[in-house]
Amino acid sequence: MNRLTLLLMAGAMACGLALAPKAETTTTQLPQTPDEAIAELVAGNKRYVKNKAESANPPSARPALAAGQAPFAAFIRCADSRVSPEICFDQPLGGLFVTGIAGNIVTPEVVASLEYTVAVLGSKLIVIMGHSSCGAVEAAIQFRNTTNELPGSLPMLIDQIIVPCTLDSNPKDPNKYLADAVTCNANKGIEQLINRSPVLAEAVKSGKLKIIAGVQDLGSGKFTITKQ
Repeated sequence: MNRLTLLLMAGAMACGLALAPKAETTTTQLPQTPDEAIAELVAGNKRYVKNKAESANPPSARPALAAGQAPFAAFIRCADSRVSPEICFDQPLGGLFVTGIAGNIVTPEVVASLEYTVAVLGSKLIVIMGHSSCGAVEAAIQFRNTTNELPGSLPMLIDQIIVPCTLDSNPKDPNKYLADAVTCNANKGIEQLINRSPVLAEAVKSGKLKIIAGVQDLGSGKFTITKQ
């Protein structure tokens, strides 16, 4: 166990983040490798798309969940109210560690959260989850060449999407342009996570972790992996 992991664990305890036993109710058999984690999510999404979801969160599962968690995968998902990894991938509570922020962008707070779930909770996979009709990406497209000012802290968020994903000032097909920008915005998060986090970079290098990106089509529910 390296020094960075030890520091993360110490910080988690200092902040009151209990290093509790792993819950046994997340899935029948937790994925043990990054590839198994991907396969579980792909299978769950297929069930969801076909309206054959199996996951449930009965009251009987609550004591085990209260005792600990063992999320096999973690997410950066858009804060959009239509996006829910637990539903989209047909997973019960305790199986996924989800961070949410408009535009599914990589922030220091998100990086720290993902470092915690990988180094302390043992998550095998990180998914950067974009989605169709993303309002944050659409706003970035609309404001990339304008002098109008967005209110509050929105410019700080939108700027992170504009570069490098919406620089084409004359898109020929607006619908395709939005879809391409959504994909770009998700994909670029992989490199950002690795560059900004030695903890995650080391886990990827050792084969203990994979980071992938993808886009969910809100109409069909289907999630498509766009980069891994």
